[in-house]
Parts: sequence; structure tokens; C-alpha cells
Amino acid sequence: MTSYINHFIGGTLVEGESQRTSPVFDPAKGTSDKEVRLGSVADVDSAVAAAAAAYPAWRDASLAKRQSVIFAFRELLNSRKDELAQILTAEHGKVLSDAAGEIARGLEVVDFATGIPHLLKGEYSENVSTGVDVYSVKQPLGVVGIISPFNFPAMVPLWFFPIAIAAGNTVVLKPSEKDPSAANWLAELFTEAGLPDGVFNVVHGDKEAVDALLEHPVVRSISFVGSTPIAKYIYETAAKNGKRVQALGGAKNHMLVLPDADLDLAADAAVNAGFGSAGERCMAISVLLAVDTIADDLVARIAERMSTLKTGDGRRSCDMGPLITKAHRDKVASYLDVANTDGATVVVDGRDVEVDGDADGFWFGPTLLDKVPLSSTVYTDEIFGPVLSVVRVSSYAEGLEIINSSRYGNGTAIFTNDGGAARRFQREVTVGMVGINVPIPVPVAYHSFGGWKESMFGDSKAYGPLGVHFFTQEKAITSRWLDPSHGGLNLGFPEHD
Repeated sequence: MTSYINHFIGGTLVEGESQRTSPVFDPAKGTSDKEVRLGSVADVDSAVAAAAAAYPAWRDASLAKRQSVIFAFRELLNSRKDELAQILTAEHGKVLSDAAGEIARGLEVVDFATGIPHLLKGEYSENVSTGVDVYSVKQPLGVVGIISPFNFPAMVPLWFFPIAIAAGNTVVLKPSEKDPSAANWLAELFTEAGLPDGVFNVVHGDKEAVDALLEHPVVRSISFVGSTPIAKYIYETAAKNGKRVQALGGAKNHMLVLPDADLDLAADAAVNAGFGSAGERCMAISVLLAVDTIADDLVARIAERMSTLKTGDGRRSCDMGPLITKAHRDKVASYLDVANTDGATVVVDGRDVEVDGDADGFWFGPTLLDKVPLSSTVYTDEIFGPVLSVVRVSSYAEGLEIINSSRYGNGTAIFTNDGGAARRFQREVTVGMVGINVPIPVPVAYHSFGGWKESMFGDSKAYGPLGVHFFTQEKAITSRWLDPSHGGLNLGFPEHD
């Protein structure tokens, strides 16, 4: 029997007005027994109306009240994270350990949001002119929209909504229709934590719902994570409609390995960063730049480690799960034909993988390509799958030039034991997040996440101080109060005649 995933609006699950639905698959089985409702413009209007109605009371709630709700949500999420991990694995396909890691990184942002009273403090200047003081306060925006991708259905929303809500905003979240259940689960958990109805709403859907959010006159901001073409569309459309926008796009992340690097450490890092979560993450290492003198050795060590990886159902103690859909699996697999045509060497072919899972799952194993030409679409495209491309370089300088020539600037890493080379790299590379002997340099929650170039549209990164800045607006107040000596109220002790 088919079950339906409804919208969460005004504190309750609702079917909405649209009759359109889309199947939600278990990627490890290749089957679907759930349908998600695809919201219409009217459904988005309902969610925004609920958020707008809830906004005045939530904005005016004391910081202590807001903070107590965030703390309660944090404790509930931490105590029930295994339940959420099962949902993520069932709909996305990532193995349970990856799902647990996703939730842990999301919890870091909730922890950060519990400190919101300190983060909302303004500034004060006394006596800027005779008897005149100036001070600033940080206030919420109002109703904010969040559009999240399929690859991290819990973590990416958690990058945004805890800070937005703690700062006094109300939220409409549009999650990916491919794995929508986590969003409802989080919304219901927040309600259990004491969040008033209407503060956090979820509308499921496709482009119709997205466009309705981008164009809605009441929505003050849009937060987005996804591919670069869509991020650019989100940015341009939302900005045209007068909204504040943070749109995080795609990536082609490079890892440069110098001859003095610990090759075992580098090989371990390449495998973990290239194939974790089946490569379906914007911070995955998809290009390994190996200096010629160590390239053969490094490729051999990576291939050896790949032979021990177990691909299969994420609920069966495997190392890597399936891809999100059959169409995406087929697209990723097609790049191997491109690699052969373009003269690359297929060292490990993911199409040949033996899996511990149902035959109809969307399987594609870890893949290693060597001597990939820079002109190949295997190099230039964001494949978004477990494909690691090795590009051989003659020197540090050549590797740096390749990274800086990329249209993307999300994440990068260098592996070396030379502190001078590492320091030079972190200064010279034109990428927003840099790892030194760390393959996936995702900042902790009290720093901010975001790339450069075509990996980021907008001027405010996710979470951390810049996240607080994004979800607040500063108001400056200039005040003058007449001293009692001007004839105002006598503040002295009463006197009797």
C-alpha cells in the first residue's frame, strides 16, 4: 500500500491543494512504496501565511524563551538521532555511519544556536555629540525560505533553520522531493520541543514550489544549497524579487599531493573523501593532483584500499551505499565511456562492483580514473558520484594553477609535510575552504561554510557568524534625552514647606 508524505504547515500535517505527487524510492532496493505531495503556489501561500501569522509573537518572545526551545530541540535530536539516521538511509541510501555523521554535523549548528543571546548583542557609543548616544540592535528578518538538496536531507536544513529560528524568524523549508521525510521529522521534533505552531513549516514540491518561494512578496530571504546552475537561478530570481540570498552551488574539489607527503595518509584521505556518501556531497574530493614522482605509488595505494570497500545496503554494515536514483546512477556510469574516449585509464571500474544488496538497487561502485586530461568532461563536470580522477602534475606550481583555473572554488586540500608549502598554498589558492592534510575541510559550526567563484552566490556564508548576520538586520538608534536641569522631572528627594 502506498503512503503519502504530506506538508507540515501551522504545526500539523496537511495534504495541501495540489493533487500532484512523486515517488520516493529506497535506493538500495530500487522500489517505492511512498509518494510525496508536490506543493502548488497555493500550498506555498498557506505555509507563508502560517509563518507570517506566527512571526510577531515569536519575534517578541524573550531571548530566554527562544533559547530554552532550542536547548529542548537539541536534547530531543541527540536522544533520537538513531531514528533519524534510519530515515536518511532508507530514502537517500547512504550507510548508517554516514547518516550518523551527517546528524552530528547538524547538531553542531544547533549547539551554536543555543548561544544566540550572546550573538545578537548590539553595540553602544555614548556621547557621540553632547547628550547624544548611538547604539545598534540586531533584529530578525521575518519569514525566511530554505531550499535544501537531496544529498544531506538533515544536515543542510540544520545549517540554516536553528539559527534563523533562534534569531526570531519564522521558516518555510522546501526539501528535496527525493528524500523528504527527514524534514517532516525535524519539524515535528521541534514542535515537541515547544516551538509554537507556524514558526517552522515544510512544503514539499518541485520547481513550482521553489518559484513560489522565490517570488513570494512576504518571504524576506532564501537559503539554498545545490548545483551551480540552479544556485545561479535561485540567486538571480530571488534577488530580482528583493530578497536577501545565500545560494551555495556546486564544486570540483582538488586534492594536491606533494612528493614529501605521507602517502598512506594521502591514500586513506583520498578514499574517504572520494567515496564517502557515494561521492554525493559538494565537499567530496573528485580530483587528485599527484606530482609525477609519486603518482604511480599513490594510485596503487588508493586502488589497494578500494579493493577492501564493501558496497551495498546501508543497513548491512557496508562502506558505501547506492546512488539516489537510477537516472543519476546511469549518468554517473556514462562518464566511464567518456573517460575511455578521452584517453584516461580506468584503474577501478565501478560498473563491475559486487554488492551486498538487492539486485534492483541503484548501484555504482567506487571508481578510479588515472591520467585524466583537463579537456575531458570527466574533469570539468561535477559528476556527483564515487568517481575519483587522478591528474598528474609536474610541480606544486602546476597543481596550484590548475586549481585556481577552475570555475569552482568550494573546497580544496594539500597533503605535504612542508609547513612553508602549506602556508603558501593557503594564501595563494583561490578557494573558500582549505584543508592542510585534511581532505574535507568543512568548518566547525562557529566558523562559516561557503566557497568562492561559481560555488557561492551571495555575500553571506552558511552558519557561524555569517549565518547569524544573514538572518538578522541591524538597526541603528540615535537618542538624546534632556537632562532634568532643563526643567524636566525633579529627581531629588521631596521637600516639605
